[in-house]
Amino acid sequence: MSTIAIRPALITRVLPDSIAEEIGFEPGDRLVAINGQRPRDLIDYQFLCADEDLVLDVLDASGKPHQVEIEKDYDSDLGLEFETALFDGLIQCNNRCPFCFIDQQPEGMRQTLYLKDDDYRLSFLYGSYLTLTNLPKAEWERIANLRLSPLYVSIHATEPEVRTRLLKNSRAGQILEQLHWFEANRLQIHAQVVLCPGINDAEHLSRTLRDLAEFHRGEVPTVASVAVVPLGLTRFRPDPDELIPVTPAKAQEVIAQVQAFQAEFCSSLGSTFVWLADEWFLIAGQELPPTEHYEDYPQIGNGVGSIRLFLQQFEQAAQQLPQRLASPRHLLWVVGNAVEQAFAPVVARLNQVAGLKVEMVPLASEFWGQTLSVTGLLTGQDIYQTLHDRFLGDGLLLPELMLKDGEQRFLDDWTVTDLQTKLGVPVIKVPGRPEDLIACCLNLPADCRREFTPSSSRPK
Repeated sequence: MSTIAIRPALITRVLPDSIAEEIGFEPGDRLVAINGQRPRDLIDYQFLCADEDLVLDVLDASGKPHQVEIEKDYDSDLGLEFETALFDGLIQCNNRCPFCFIDQQPEGMRQTLYLKDDDYRLSFLYGSYLTLTNLPKAEWERIANLRLSPLYVSIHATEPEVRTRLLKNSRAGQILEQLHWFEANRLQIHAQVVLCPGINDAEHLSRTLRDLAEFHRGEVPTVASVAVVPLGLTRFRPDPDELIPVTPAKAQEVIAQVQAFQAEFCSSLGSTFVWLADEWFLIAGQELPPTEHYEDYPQIGNGVGSIRLFLQQFEQAAQQLPQRLASPRHLLWVVGNAVEQAFAPVVARLNQVAGLKVEMVPLASEFWGQTLSVTGLLTGQDIYQTLHDRFLGDGLLLPELMLKDGEQRFLDDWTVTDLQTKLGVPVIKVPGRPEDLIACCLNLPADCRREFTPSSSRPK
């Protein structure tokens, strides 16, 4: 069990028309126990709440204890949302990977940016990657007993000495034994390899992919898919000489190497099995693979196929674009310069609407010291320094993936309000779907955006 005490779970939202609303739950209440058991996390909560008869021990916002009895259909959701998915605290990482983004940040930022999670529960619930280096026997048993599958695992290398060098952890070399454990328990993982030139590339990458392919067999393949991702470096990394950046030439080399394996695996395994993150093609200046290449998008959370899917969905949503706007609009769309070429067709199509002018502003992040940047790493400072002395039209289109989930804060602690105030123009936050981009360009309210939802193009 966790060494951290289990705290009562703070309720932050009660869903409308839910069982919890009918009973009278309110934000600020705290859930203590379900049928006498204290849930450690959202997994326990969901498992314990599946029963038809529940007795909940609750503290209201003033701290007064209550006991609530509920009869419901089996598996019916109560309609509660919590401050965090983990009621007993975060399992933190005990590795010292030199490419870890957390360790490549400057000092003096908000403390939550320095938390390094290596928590299998977040992996199961949200698809975050873990290394398996810090799990005691009880947690392995819980994974097996609750059938927590699939998990998302950072492999990086299957050779013990190479993986130990990368993670700087003596337990990192046990990865093949751990994969055999998943195989014996008929549980699945999705794997990732963060490629570091000169360390786990070339023949080491080939060895890793062949080892992992041995676990992609049978009715329930242990390793369901693999993503190869380029390392990302910032100017704040502790040892600037330990790692080599990915160059366009290196990206072209890795693409060729992995594509040869893809052809082989399609023949021998019936699946591409290993995919390249979109960044490889952006760095190499090569065309992205076609839509059918990505099968059912098993690694889209790792940036594998996300651009191609966005472009496909945009093409469908754009069929409903009007011919002209009643009132002209001039907007600047801020993106990382890595996607400039890929998103050029999107801008061209939007600008076919008479009265609509959308300018793409592709930026590299001076804050992180990068010459090629993905959109999610741009900071408020990066945007302000580029735009403060130029014409900004009617406002900025700002992809929400630059901001902390559920907040208006950039990685550098600037807020959307800070940026808007300093630039003196509206900043329009754009969710990640192409229909939201279109709706924001047309100034449609949120409840009208469903008109542009290309449901048939979503990954299954």
